[in-house]
Amino acid sequence: MAFRLEVACGESEKRLTQRASAAKTERVSEILVVDDSKVMRDMVVACLRAHGELEFTHAASGLEAIEQLSLKPFDLVVLDLNMPDIGGIEVVEFVRAQDKLKRLPVIVLTTRGDEASRARALEVGASQFMTKPFTPEALLSAVRVLLASEVGQAQ
Repeated sequence: MAFRLEVACGESEKRLTQRASAAKTERVSEILVVDDSKVMRDMVVACLRAHGELEFTHAASGLEAIEQLSLKPFDLVVLDLNMPDIGGIEVVEFVRAQDKLKRLPVIVLTTRGDEASRARALEVGASQFMTKPFTPEALLSAVRVLLASEVGQAQ
């Protein structure tokens, strides 16, 4: 059902129309959070809730992450490197090998702070590399930048 609200002041009508248009075009971003630690997954989600319109899917392993990525589209992945089955590096390699996922932003969030791990993650295609412990502000900032850079791009 469509309707038009008539407002006496032209400027007010313009603002209402702009807000209504923005509300129609806003969409919820889908984030896949992958870590074998439930506490860490919950912490990441808690930090990112401040961004606003985000939906979260959890994966407790690399294999589960690949399964989730095959089932539905995501706008961003936050990924640990150290997992019991398929590691984070292999998940990033899987993502970059898939045509429909090639441009999917991936933030590697790991306890591995050595330069070799950082270099390897970025070499295989991670969009960003962050170490634990992390600040909520740094993670939120990285997510905002990557989501903004992906607006309008097919995943």
